[in-house]
Order: sequence, then structure tokens, then C-alpha cells
Amino acid sequence: MTVARRDVLGGGLLAALSLSRRDVWAENVVEIKMQGRADGSHVWFDPIGVLIKPGQMVRWINQNPGNSHTTTAYHPANFGRPLRIPEAANSWDSDYLLPDESFSVNFTEQGVYDYYCIPHEHAGMVGRIIVGKPEAHGGWMEPVAASGLPDEVLKAFPTVEEIMAKRIVRQA
Repeated sequence: MTVARRDVLGGGLLAALSLSRRDVWAENVVEIKMQGRADGSHVWFDPIGVLIKPGQMVRWINQNPGNSHTTTAYHPANFGRPLRIPEAANSWDSDYLLPDESFSVNFTEQGVYDYYCIPHEHAGMVGRIIVGKPEAHGGWMEPVAASGLPDEVLKAFPTVEEIMAKRIVRQA
């Protein structure tokens, strides 16, 4: 996995980019937007779940003008968080992204990757990326509730089955 530092993208380019079920596999870079309501009462990643091929890059873009956000892997290297990415994968933490800033990770290890926004985790700002077909690599099971994550966080993740079936899951 290769991590690239953040960069600033023009607003026009951001408006032109979107994901659909059929083109996510064709894109070299899959974009996940960090968004929120103007009053700060609700924040989220869009999409919240995505299925990609090994070697694809994911770029998170902060499109929330009133908030800074992070994309941070659930990994013991990040504040002692539980491991919720493949053991062979590298951890990542974008640090705080201001509006219109972005952060990219190239995913090479197949498996399930759960991530969160540091200041908004308890508000359910989490996401899940599936790379390849995890069942072909020893399977993947949902970590037990005793993983140290709050219930509202565990409930926010889309299921592996839903992501595998739809390829892209948006928050309801």
C-alpha cells in the first residue's frame, strides 16, 4: 500500500467526479467525499462502502466547508485502535484535512479495510473498503463487539455482503 500526502483539488474537478456501480472498477482512482451539514450536526463519508480491485487508489476529499476531517485506518499504530485491516497491509492516517484538501492510499493487499474520522468517529463517521475478494484469501469475519468500538460505530459500517453485492454503498 502506498500513501500519498494530501493535495488540493479544484472545486470544478470535484463536482465533475462521481462513482457509479459500473465505473468503479474502471477508474484508477476511486474518490470518497468527506461531507457534512452546514450546522455540523451530521458528518459522513460518501460512499461509506466500496469494492475495489487490488492496485486501485482511493482518494478522500474534504468537501465539508465547515469542518476538518481525517481518514484513519483502524490499526494499533493509530492510537492503539483495534486491527480492522489486513495484517499485511500498511496503516494510514491523513492527519487533519481542511476543506478542499485530499489524501490518497494505493491498496495492494486483498481484504477488508475499516477506517474512521478521528474527531467524528463517535458520530458514526466510518467507512469500509473491500479490496478484491476477501473470501478467496482466508475469508473475513466481522470482529466481535468486544473490539473496543462503540455500538454506534459498529452499526454504521455497511456489511461485507452488501458491499460485495452492490460495489458501492451510500449512507441511507
